[in-house]
Amino acid sequence: MNVLIVYAHPEPESLNGSLKNFSVKRLEKAGHVVQVSDLYAMKWKPTLDADDFPDSNPGARFDPALDSKRAFENGTQPGDIASEQEKLLWADAVILQFPLWWFSVPAILKGWVERVYAYGFGYGVGEHSDVRWGDRYGEGTMAGKRAMLVVTAGGWESHYGPRGVNGPIDDILFPIQHGILYYPGFSVLPPFVIYRAGKTDEARYAKICDALGRRLDDLWNTAPIPFRPQNAGAYAIPELTLRPDIAPGQSGFAAHVA
Repeated sequence: MNVLIVYAHPEPESLNGSLKNFSVKRLEKAGHVVQVSDLYAMKWKPTLDADDFPDSNPGARFDPALDSKRAFENGTQPGDIASEQEKLLWADAVILQFPLWWFSVPAILKGWVERVYAYGFGYGVGEHSDVRWGDRYGEGTMAGKRAMLVVTAGGWESHYGPRGVNGPIDDILFPIQHGILYYPGFSVLPPFVIYRAGKTDEARYAKICDALGRRLDDLWNTAPIPFRPQNAGAYAIPELTLRPDIAPGQSGFAAHVA
């Protein structure tokens, strides 16, 4: 299988850097083909702006969505964007690896998503009508592929528990797993989260590698998070709200998981 690791940490000798190297070796030893997009090493441009679309009409108002759509359709995207899109199409599985910074991904990774998920590629795909609202949330360009987060956090696991001060980790990661990965069609596996990352000694590192290795070995056998598909009947269209008989009395992120 083909695996793409999109990696976002500025220090190669960090825990993240070591775990990324471990993952590449483990996957390749199992016979998989691996590519790594090391965003900091690539000096990835994180801003989606008019500089990405030099073929736009001079003096015209910059429209991020429509300019992205035109460039994608006309094959005039910058080479770095097109290259990352090719990697995504090539991959059978994608791993996003990053430290949890301010309750989200590092800015460089967010910028990767904003630029690579072009209109017509990551969104704006499929029929929009009274019976369908595009190919997304379980459908789309990435349908049939798997994705998983590998995340390091500085806080204790209890800080991210059901009553932890930071909020439940599943809620914190929901916009990434449901919005960035499930939206364009990925089957999203439960995340691999390392807590108290800065308190990792050799013994703990060995345990982390053992657990991560088992998750990588089971990449194609692990059951995905059962997010509710948008166009399979659970949601009223075009309102895109859950039908009254689906998860009655429930609201919030959890209602969108079967």
